[in-house]
Parts: sequence; C-alpha cells; structure tokens
Amino acid sequence: MLGFLSARQTGLEDPLRLRRAESTRRVLGLELNKDRDVERIHGGGINTLDIEPVEGRYMLSGGSDGVIVLYDLENSSRQSYYTCKAVCSIGRDHPDVHRYSVETVQWYPHDTGMFTSSSFDKTLKVWDTNTLQTADVFNFEETVYSHHMSPVSTKHCLVAVGTRGPKVQLCDLKSGSCSHILQVVFAGHRQEILAVSWSPRYDYILATASADSRVKLWDVRRASGCLITLDQHNGKKSQAVESANTAHNGKVNGLCFTSDGLHLLTVGTDNRMRLWNSSNGENTLVNYGKVCNNSKKGLKFTVSCGCSSEFVFVPYGSTIAVYTVYSGEQITMLKGHYKTVDCCVFQSNFQELYSGSRDCNILAWVPSLYEPVPDDDETTTKSQLNPAFEDAWSSSDEEG
Repeated sequence: MLGFLSARQTGLEDPLRLRRAESTRRVLGLELNKDRDVERIHGGGINTLDIEPVEGRYMLSGGSDGVIVLYDLENSSRQSYYTCKAVCSIGRDHPDVHRYSVETVQWYPHDTGMFTSSSFDKTLKVWDTNTLQTADVFNFEETVYSHHMSPVSTKHCLVAVGTRGPKVQLCDLKSGSCSHILQVVFAGHRQEILAVSWSPRYDYILATASADSRVKLWDVRRASGCLITLDQHNGKKSQAVESANTAHNGKVNGLCFTSDGLHLLTVGTDNRMRLWNSSNGENTLVNYGKVCNNSKKGLKFTVSCGCSSEFVFVPYGSTIAVYTVYSGEQITMLKGHYKTVDCCVFQSNFQELYSGSRDCNILAWVPSLYEPVPDDDETTTKSQLNPAFEDAWSSSDEEG
C-alpha cells in the first residue's frame, strides 16, 4: 500500500487505479460490523432497502408489516460503537401507511426530497420526505411486486411497475398517470412480472423478469416496445423447444444491471444466476454454480461499483453469497442472519453492504480494519492467491 501511495505521489500511478485497488481490497475484506447496529423498528421481515445516491447517508427500508423506515447511517456521535438511528418512520398509525407488505422502496435518483414505495396493497406511493405525506398515489388492479425509476434519466420521470398481471405499467410522475402499458400480444409476458430494472446506461432501456421464465429488454420510445427476449441457449435450435426463448428453467425473480450497464444479471427459482450482454442479449455462460433461491416473490440483490474486479452480492438462504461478476468465482459467504435474507444494498462511497432478513434485522457489513497478512512461506506462488486481490494490488504499469 505504501508503495502504491508513493507511486501515486510521484505521478507513476493513475489515481483511478489506486481508487479501484483500494475499493477491491475493501470489498474482499467485508465482515459483519460488531460495533455498528441498525435500530430495529420493523415487526416483520425486511423486504427492501435503498440508499440515496446523493450523499450515501440515508437509507430506506420496507417490511412485510407495511412499515417504511428512514435511517441515518452517519456516525454523528463519533463513538467507536454506535447505532444507526431511525430518523422517522411511516408506521401503522400513519394515515397513509401501506395496508400490506411493502415490496420495494426507492429514493428519487436526483435528490432526497422524495421517495417511492410499492406494496401488495396494489398501490405505488410517492412521498415527500420532509413532511412524510403522500404527494401522489397510483392504484392498480393487481398486486404490485416491484417498481423502479431510472437512475440516469433527465428526459422522463417514468416509474416502471411490475404486477401480478402480465403487463408492465409505466407511471409518469410529471402527469400523475399510467402513461403507457408495455404489452405486445404475441411477444409480451404471459405471467406476473416479478422484477423490473432500468438500465444505468440508457434511460430508455428497461428490463423485466417474469414468472413465465422470460426476461425481456424494452425500448420505451418504440411502439412495439420489446427489443430482445433473452434466450439461455443463445438461439441454438438443438435445445428442447419448450425451453426456447427462456432465460431460466423456473420463475425469474431478480434483475440487476452492472454499474456500467453493459451486462445484466438475473436470478431464478431454478437456483441459477446468469450474466447477459445487455446490448445483444447473449448469455455469457458464466457459471456461478448453484445459487439457492426459494423466494416466491422478488429477490433484491446488488453489485459493487468502482472495483478493479466487480462483485455481486446475492441473498442465499440466511447468508449473502459474494461472487466475482465476470468469472463466476464464489469469494465468500457472509453469515450473520438467522432467517432468510430477502434484500441487500451496496454503499459504494465506503464499500459497505447492508442486508435485510425475515429475522426483522438489518445488518451492516464493512471492510475489515486489518489487511491480509502474506504467507511467510516463500514457496507460495501467485496462482495460490485470490485473483481479484492479486489484480487489485498489482504494481504493473499495465491495466489489469
């Protein structure tokens, strides 16, 4: 590390490489923070978490009890041991509280003055953060499983909503109406939409995952809408007809773009995770092994950002499995919850992870304070080291 800093000081190292190397080291050292608690407010399981992208300071949580909680993650007390306090909550006594389980919460991407929530009570609600009052409410005919706002859009304020019906609805926050329904008679989904996600690269590209085993990419500017239906066999006619044009051999209940938007990760109830090229829909065939997924609804997983080798964090029973995105290697299993984990969110400013579980707890996973100590045995070769860690601390002038 000192050599890296010295090289950066003398101008021999690129500052971006140093930042990526340190970010990678920190992610590889994630462990349960025993000095930080997140105040327990929920009386039911935690279904969804979201950290605002402006400061990375405030976090929202939504639970199966219908309650929404806003937390301050900053250690204002400056003590080594502290609790992330709930700033406020929308509890059962609030007049606008969701009647049933809250499935998704999301901050407005451009400031903390507004956030959204959706629930099994067939509503999507838009909240004013300062007053904790609803600014708008969208009512649907079907149960709502998921919603998402584009993290990069400056031209539209559309919220994609996945429901029990086979339609993906787009709600316009500017006009307060469901402005567009993505439905193509022959190319649309056939069952409920369990997950939706906008591309972080193009504000008009939307991915949807359904219980019909299919994942579709849509261009919301086009009348026909559907661009690609992802095919796990990459169009090979030799495969069984019944699995053609399916992304998984089970329900697809999780979607997550990589931070650059070039790839899309999907998880299904066939206990598989797949990585797709988002430009042409090709299955990259990265093998992650068995990824246990027994969830009957949407599964919220996340990816790292700014590392020299990116990582994906996936709820795996009562643990969180950490994989390298492009090689499929399982790095570690984060153990701390004692019931099923349904969601996790990555805080890229400090390389921290927060996870929510049916045990009603939110846990904080932070980088270890101690660097791994190299083996004293001189016979240890580079091939025996974790490749992600090795690449991160390479002193070569070549980009890894």
